[in-house]
Amino acid sequence: MFASMKGFAVTFGHMFKRRVTVKYPEVMKPTEPRYHGRHLLNRHPDGLEKCIGCELCAWACPADAIYVEGADNTPERRFSPGERYAAVYQINYARCIFCGLCIEACPTRSLTMTNEYELASDSRADLIYTKEQLLAPLLEGMEAPPHPMRLGETDIDYYVDALANPGTSVGAERLDSPRPPKEAA
Repeated sequence: MFASMKGFAVTFGHMFKRRVTVKYPEVMKPTEPRYHGRHLLNRHPDGLEKCIGCELCAWACPADAIYVEGADNTPERRFSPGERYAAVYQINYARCIFCGLCIEACPTRSLTMTNEYELASDSRADLIYTKEQLLAPLLEGMEAPPHPMRLGETDIDYYVDALANPGTSVGAERLDSPRPPKEAA
C-alpha cells in the first residue's frame, strides 16, 4: 500500500512541472557554432576542389564511414590544384559517429562539418552521400571544374596564399596559421 502511494506521489509531483518537450518539426532549436553535423567538401575561390584525394580522412575514420578513390589530374582535366583529386568521395551516414577526426586529418582543410543535422532517411542507400552532394555550391565568380588553375600557376600558390589571406576558402573555417617564410631567390 505504501509503495503504490509513493509511486502516485511521484506521478502527481511531475504533473504540475513545466514541460520540456520541444515541438521539433515546427520549432527548430539553433545548434551551437561548433556542432558536428553534415560534412562539406570546400572549394577554392576559383571553383577548384580543395580535396586532393589523399584518403587521410578515410584512414582517420574510426567507423570506416568514408570511402575515397583518388585519381590524377591532367593538364586538360584539372579538378584540384594538386597532382590528384578525389574521383569518388562517399560518406556513409549510417556508420558515421560525427567525431570530427576526419576534419583534423585533412591537410588542405577541404573537409569541414556544417550545423545541418536532419539526415534521417527510410533507406540506407539515401544515407550514403556522394561527392556531388557533399561539395560546396558554386558561388558567383566560380567556374565548375575541370578547368585550369586561375589563382596561380602552381598548387603552392593555392595553399601558401590561403595561409597569408585568412578567410579566402569557400565554406571552410578561417585559416589562422601564419604564412611560412618564402625562400630567398
